[in-house]
Amino acid sequence: MNSTLKHWREAATLILTAGTQHGNIIPKIQHLPRPQKPAFDYEVLLLKRSASSGFMPNAFVFPGGLVDTSDFSNDWVKVFERFKHRPNFGLGLVKQHPSTRPPIFATDRAEFGSLIPGEVAFRICAIRETFEESGVLLVVPEDSNIEDNQNFLEMDGHDEGALDKWRLEVQKNPFQFIQMCKEMRCVPNIWALHEWANWLTPTFSRGSKSRRYDTAFFICSLQKKPHATDDQKEVVSFQWWTPPDALEECRSQKIWIPPPQFYELSRLCRQSSIHELHRFCLDRALEGCERWMPVFIHAEDGIVNVLPGDDLYPEEPDWTGEKKRILSTIEKIKDLVREDHRLHRVLQQDGVPAIYVNTKPKYKHIHPLTMATCHGGEPRSQL
Repeated sequence: MNSTLKHWREAATLILTAGTQHGNIIPKIQHLPRPQKPAFDYEVLLLKRSASSGFMPNAFVFPGGLVDTSDFSNDWVKVFERFKHRPNFGLGLVKQHPSTRPPIFATDRAEFGSLIPGEVAFRICAIRETFEESGVLLVVPEDSNIEDNQNFLEMDGHDEGALDKWRLEVQKNPFQFIQMCKEMRCVPNIWALHEWANWLTPTFSRGSKSRRYDTAFFICSLQKKPHATDDQKEVVSFQWWTPPDALEECRSQKIWIPPPQFYELSRLCRQSSIHELHRFCLDRALEGCERWMPVFIHAEDGIVNVLPGDDLYPEEPDWTGEKKRILSTIEKIKDLVREDHRLHRVLQQDGVPAIYVNTKPKYKHIHPLTMATCHGGEPRSQL
């Protein structure tokens, strides 16, 4: 772990996508009418946080949480014995130039006494937290091949009673996750998790003591939905939704999805096929990503979350919050959206978010689509 951090803590989260049975059925009747919206053949797991949570209460989020010292424990070297001599335990080396690599990935963990690369430890964290919060265990036998693990992960049958006991043990003490893998002769399937994004919690208004996290986002694709259960602690319920359906629930204000999750679900709207999404993730697995810290601008009738690349994004953002900057404008939301501007922002008006972006994505990534495009029709300008 990075013990030098002062203003935020490191975390990892997992965008867990899984195919739906009806999406894999080929209709026997030909010449069917063209559907009004793309038929998504996969869903995404979202967990509802407890109302008593100190961070994002009642929000629907991806599984994940804070990194623990156990995730960087050198005891993992024994678990990954067959892979320890490969770059990043077989994950490979990211092509992104080190000078532009997000600190959460670029930090040399050996400086803190860990033999576990950050690329590995944050995946372990995401897998462990997913197990703790949802009961979904992403592991493979210790003698499996990396090449097989990178493909669709089929969940093998486990003794549910034994897993329930281990889940409770891991929730009490994350170091038990290492012991569980040793006794079950399995390894966390880090190779099925692909780097997706990096979000840093923004600074807020003067005097705010809101928690801040530097979070690595990974994505994993399964052929079918695994069995999931809430823990009635941090997580009070869970739901599998297609990306457009989750966004529609949010836009209709039936649920709340925080801006980073809203943005990433909107990206997934570009891919309606689980196979296409999986292939895209494999193709860009070693490209890298940017660290994004939204900057809030308070408009007359709403809030603008400005992201890197936008004309309104500061040249020197207040990363730490020590400057206590509060950006504001007397303009209205609609006046802040002009076609001659570089746009990369999430607007929130009356509690309803909307994404505007016309910049070019980096590292072979994809930009999000609006709800209108997600639900059918030809892709159109975000303006």
